[in-house]
Amino acid sequence: MHPYKAGSKSGIVVRAFLDDAVTCEVVDVSKPDGPRYPLKRLTDDGFFEGILPKRKNVFKYRLRIERYNGEIRQFYDPYSFLPSLSDNDVYLFNEGNEHQAHNKMGAQLRELDGVAGVSFAVWAPSAKRVSLVGDFNHWDGRYHPMRSLGASGIWEVFVPGLAAGAKYKFEIGTQHEYPLLKTDPYGTRFESPPGNASIVCKVDGYEWNDAEWIKTRESTDWANAPISIYEMHVGSWKRVIEDASRPLSYRELAGELVDYLKDMQYTHVEFMPLSEHPFDGSWGYQVTGFFAPTYRFGSPEDFMYLVDTLHQNGIGVIMDWVPAHFPTDSFALGEFDGTALYEHADPRQGFHQDWGTYIFNYGRNEVCTFLIASALAWCERYHIDGLRVDAVASMLYLDYSREEGQWIPNQYGGRENLEAINFLRRTNDLVHKYYPGTLMIAEESTAFPGVTKPTSEGGLGFDMKWNMGWMHDTLEYFQKDPIYRKYEHHQLSFGMLYQYSENFTQVFSHDEIVHGKNSMMMKMPGEPMSNKARQLRLLYAFMWMWPGKKTLFMGCDFGQSAEWAHAGSLDWHLLQYMDHEGVQKVVRDLNRIYREIPGLAAGDNRPDGFEWINASDADNSVLTFLRNGSEKTDTLAVVGNYTPVQREGFRVGVPYPGYWKEILNTDAKDYGGLGFGNDGGVVADEVEWDGRPYSIKLELPPVSMSVFRFQGEA
Repeated sequence: MHPYKAGSKSGIVVRAFLDDAVTCEVVDVSKPDGPRYPLKRLTDDGFFEGILPKRKNVFKYRLRIERYNGEIRQFYDPYSFLPSLSDNDVYLFNEGNEHQAHNKMGAQLRELDGVAGVSFAVWAPSAKRVSLVGDFNHWDGRYHPMRSLGASGIWEVFVPGLAAGAKYKFEIGTQHEYPLLKTDPYGTRFESPPGNASIVCKVDGYEWNDAEWIKTRESTDWANAPISIYEMHVGSWKRVIEDASRPLSYRELAGELVDYLKDMQYTHVEFMPLSEHPFDGSWGYQVTGFFAPTYRFGSPEDFMYLVDTLHQNGIGVIMDWVPAHFPTDSFALGEFDGTALYEHADPRQGFHQDWGTYIFNYGRNEVCTFLIASALAWCERYHIDGLRVDAVASMLYLDYSREEGQWIPNQYGGRENLEAINFLRRTNDLVHKYYPGTLMIAEESTAFPGVTKPTSEGGLGFDMKWNMGWMHDTLEYFQKDPIYRKYEHHQLSFGMLYQYSENFTQVFSHDEIVHGKNSMMMKMPGEPMSNKARQLRLLYAFMWMWPGKKTLFMGCDFGQSAEWAHAGSLDWHLLQYMDHEGVQKVVRDLNRIYREIPGLAAGDNRPDGFEWINASDADNSVLTFLRNGSEKTDTLAVVGNYTPVQREGFRVGVPYPGYWKEILNTDAKDYGGLGFGNDGGVVADEVEWDGRPYSIKLELPPVSMSVFRFQGEA
């Protein structure tokens, strides 16, 4: 309905497309018993029009139709409602400062003028037209053409009477004349294959019971708190064998996962991407639904239940988030309105050669608004406690994995992606602003400076960075036959040169146990399996005693023999064997020590939390250091013997006289070891050693780590 004028004639004109209607009338509902005005059917396919010459002003109305089967229906016309987005909303969106885009764009259940329905908004600036299509209009683009909001590039429409569960897409008429059928970039739920439609979903109806956790998270200084992260792939953690070997649902996972994490003393779980993705083999890293939990394990509300249950049991939830690239699937973001919209047009900037994916154009305000909204939406809707940002290195450098001539320098001629750097800083700042205590973690494999420095100091503003250098050096060392390790002793100690340049988490992730790299257990040299298990126990003890937070992939904590397979399940049956059970017990005890000793975690990012005792005993392949806690009695002496030679009467310098209790011995029989050790502890002698006034005389079991806690002076 809109004003009409033709020469001297004026009034109101109403048009409607209703292919299933025999007759159509306009009903004035602005007053009781309002009049009806018949519309004339102009075409056989259902186009109606009527001029109301006696009415000068637009009024509130409904359409009343008679269908071919005789049914009478009366309903509000979608075009009788004003846009659901304000001028300010549109301005902030285009400016890149709309922090609530996830609550305004896409499909939003709402009431307009007291009428319930769904508002739809999509950004497609180069489209000639955009229509909303779905199972409510026969997927026919003639029913709900969307209104253009001018130069903003936003198209919108409100559909009264529509409810949660409706499936929909956007039909986009391009400048090339052919239409595209696209899913909603801001969609909150998607149907399962072979379909890929977006589904209208209510995401604010769940009743959360984690207020106590959220309050604790906000008040915790995570830089000085224990963080031990269990990285996992939901689809391959456990399978229901009796039900076609399907993966656990979100709700089934809630019970079993909580029990496991609590038993193992982890503080957080990190889910590999659970954002909607079409291809299982991408492990979730090729995302098409940046606002939607994947359909594979249940509904969005089921995922909320999982997070809520974890929170109620004191376990934080971290999500892998992928703002670096997106797949080329024709129904998703690629060439969304017939042009390179979310990506760069030039493949030297917009196409990732290694992964066959598009790269986001961070120089576009609307693209940054979209990605920032995704980060904030996971925190707001699903109470996520942290985002591990994937492939940060590929975002930071324009020449990432490219040869000369395959990339375009920035405006200063450099290789840094200035727009991506600015985007990461803004995202980190906004997440920290709106959701205090939320962790932002960078998977970043280069020496880019200041990744975990505050943005106010010129850094990127992340809370933690994966320590890829330490991981590489440590694995390279441990994979060597022990007879050669004395020549590579520096690989164990080198990491301390840069350990405090960033806030690190030590990590052995999923990437290290796939594609022929071997599982953590099978990386260890030697035979039989008990020798491999002995070395793996030592490796994990070294990791936990080294400064930095901890991240370990599922299955690694019990020494799974096979590489990780995304389409299967972990080999839980291996826990019947001591070699695997012993590894699990060591990890459990390491987590307990890490969490229980005051000040140990506080030293993760402080140089005064660590002191070398002897970093240069390469001939014996023994590495010794101190971890300093809050009090003297929290001091740990860490002694690692990295060869299969039992060393008797081995002396290690310590700072204090008195009794040093042996709180960990990875060669203990309880772990499947030989049982050599120091009878629970030793008393320090007044014998100078390693440049210290006192020393302890030890029995060092082969390929093992012993940890001693100072108990006080005798």
